[in-house]
Amino acid sequence: MLEIKNYKLITTITGRISDAKNGAMRKQRILNIGSMLAGLLLVITTITVAASCQSTSNVSSGKKSIVVTYSILGSVVKDLVGDNASVTVMMPNGQDPHEWEPSARDIETLDKADLVVENGLGLEGGMQKTLQRVRDNGVKFFTASDYITVRHVGPGEGIPSGDPDQATGAADPHLWTDPVAMKEIVAALAIKLKTDLGIDVNASALDLEARLDALNQNISDMVASLPSDNRSLVTGHESMGYFAQRYGFKLVGAIIPSLSDQAEVSAADLATLKNEIQQNHVKAIFTELGTSPAVARAIGDETGVKVIELTTHALPDDGSYFTFEHNLAQTIVDALK
Repeated sequence: MLEIKNYKLITTITGRISDAKNGAMRKQRILNIGSMLAGLLLVITTITVAASCQSTSNVSSGKKSIVVTYSILGSVVKDLVGDNASVTVMMPNGQDPHEWEPSARDIETLDKADLVVENGLGLEGGMQKTLQRVRDNGVKFFTASDYITVRHVGPGEGIPSGDPDQATGAADPHLWTDPVAMKEIVAALAIKLKTDLGIDVNASALDLEARLDALNQNISDMVASLPSDNRSLVTGHESMGYFAQRYGFKLVGAIIPSLSDQAEVSAADLATLKNEIQQNHVKAIFTELGTSPAVARAIGDETGVKVIELTTHALPDDGSYFTFEHNLAQTIVDALK
């Protein structure tokens, strides 16, 4: 009987020890889970506080918000403004400005802007209604084309058609191909920033204007190496007017007979263009954003003229207007030598 009692006693003690161990393990697991939850809560709290601080920092920084409609103009505005304001470009680089339309988030950004910088002259075709609504809501605007000498289509330029944008006297919106026009825009925008937003960019404006003068001189020197008889331009659509006017080129015609690349090309238009190419001894056809490659190749094959791609609506990889304009001029000069 003693042995049995001892056995029961040992069993009881062993069971209690086991229960105690199990209980301790359960408590430890609970403590571990609690530690994990506490750690997770700490991370969430840290992220929330950081985000809150960042938001507060942005608000307290006092930086104004400037929205520019398209990339090439945006590059110049960024060079002018620097860190004095937040500059946002609406259209993705390389998008057709005639067709691109803003999203709901883009519209919200425009609504909250302290200043919207646009090209004008109908370039932002897909944004017209939105821009007008934002303007009606009281957002300040700077329209670049208001501060330059606007070029108009001259007699004999392009291809005769019923399109109002192609008619003699139509305003040309492609002002960015002329560095001197961009210089005038910089000077006017610097005044606007000071007057309306209290941002003084006079020093950077003077520097930027000097750089644009140097760019203009550099392109003039490049073009000087090109015989005057070789300065005939046939392009994807009528977007090189300001460049041609500045540097003494003749606009022979456009594959797409309009200042907007949405117009369709007729057989009669193409026949006229082929005749113009032959009569003017054109050395190259320049295709652009929106140009039909098939049409360009067909004209090139029939006339024996080489077809060269010309980047007129997109910034290069470095995002610089200066690189863009230099490359544009270099491509033209090299192709027409």
